Amino acid sequence: MVFNSLQYLGFLAVVVGWYWTLGRRRQNLLLLVASYVFYGAWDARFLLLIALSTVVDFAVGRGLDATDAPRLRRALLIASVGTNLGILGYFKYADFFTASFAALLARVGLDVPTTTLDIVLPVGISFYTFQTMSYTIDVYRRRLRPTTSFLDFATYVAFFPQLVAGPIERAGNLLPQFAARRRFPDAERLRSALGLIGLGLVLKVVVADALAPYVDGAYGSAEEAGGLHLLLATYGFALQIYADFAGYTAIARGSSRLLGIELMRNFEQPYLSRNITDFWRNWHISLSSWLRDYLYIPLGGNRGGSLRTARNLMVTMLLGGLWHGASWNFVIWGGLHGAFLAAHRRMRSRTVRRRLHVRDLPAIVVTFHAVALAWIFFRAETLADAHQVLAAIVTWRAGEVPADLWFVLAMAAALVLLVDVAQRLTRLQAPFRTWRAPTAGLTYAAAAVLFVVFSGQAVQPFIYFQF
Repeated sequence: MVFNSLQYLGFLAVVVGWYWTLGRRRQNLLLLVASYVFYGAWDARFLLLIALSTVVDFAVGRGLDATDAPRLRRALLIASVGTNLGILGYFKYADFFTASFAALLARVGLDVPTTTLDIVLPVGISFYTFQTMSYTIDVYRRRLRPTTSFLDFATYVAFFPQLVAGPIERAGNLLPQFAARRRFPDAERLRSALGLIGLGLVLKVVVADALAPYVDGAYGSAEEAGGLHLLLATYGFALQIYADFAGYTAIARGSSRLLGIELMRNFEQPYLSRNITDFWRNWHISLSSWLRDYLYIPLGGNRGGSLRTARNLMVTMLLGGLWHGASWNFVIWGGLHGAFLAAHRRMRSRTVRRRLHVRDLPAIVVTFHAVALAWIFFRAETLADAHQVLAAIVTWRAGEVPADLWFVLAMAAALVLLVDVAQRLTRLQAPFRTWRAPTAGLTYAAAAVLFVVFSGQAVQPFIYFQF
């Protein structure tokens, strides 16, 4: 079982109410127990994986701090990275690589019988393995002193608001907060926390969940659907995945703020980006910065000329695509973004304007459509389905469009644009709480009505739970 929105809010209320009656260590103990209960409600067996990552990386961190011997330090780092990638590789990629290898052999005439393991993918495994790996890598690089408190570290790994879909927090930001005494949020922080949770729920329910049936219907019938229908569904998915993921992040940040813990921002109005590089600075920031710091820069970054830079970008984005899922569709999605980034780096101007202007609109539209093109491979179940979607759009295949899709898509686009522009202008993630009473009241009332209207539909799991 995965908590639905109302169950999660009830769970959060119980934790918060008890949390502020305790001292620091007992607060962390409560958070650790609550996090294991939260994750175990889905499948308690996979708590062993979180516990294994926690024990291994805590021990590796302590070992790295206790020695200066280069060989031993490298061996400890390999133990940490090997354990985490081994867990990730087995549960997420074993069946994929087995099936891909068998298909490759079949192409050269070798029919080798294979059996898939039908492995269940643990929720959030890509997030917490990357989070724990960043800790040991930073300790190995001597950019971070390891913690001596196993309780603090275990809480950092399993912190329930961001456990299953991020953001992928760095130990340098989160661990010191668990080590320090927390103060009860003042009125302003309480308002901002509740504003973030409310915003996240509206984005999830009113935008993402409202669009999901139309996107699923179109992509589920890609062979028969018309080109216009699939084009609108692709736009719908671009809005759906953004509202779904940004909505989760807003809820996670608001929940953490109620507990006196600050999480990093994971989105900064990515669809207002003027180019693909800007998009990746603003989309899933915790992952893009992780890939930059632990993969792109170690590969050489932008050192060594344009060809090597393009290679490094492509390798980084291909692996970033594979991080999202065990499918060639995700590899192609990552490859497209790698090509876009390499092309932009080759062509980009050295002059970067920080503030948006009306003249930036064509660049924003082009960037959005490049991203939407790549989303086709991300959303389609198979390469054949992606080909069908592209072929239908390019040839403008005839077909009907559900009449209400136009309304839902327009409403979702208007709501996302309103939120993004308000965030950009105010530089606040929950900007509506700063408005004057009449305007804010009308906004809250409209949001409440929309939430009630759309909350009656089928509950959709957060998209990034599968990663």
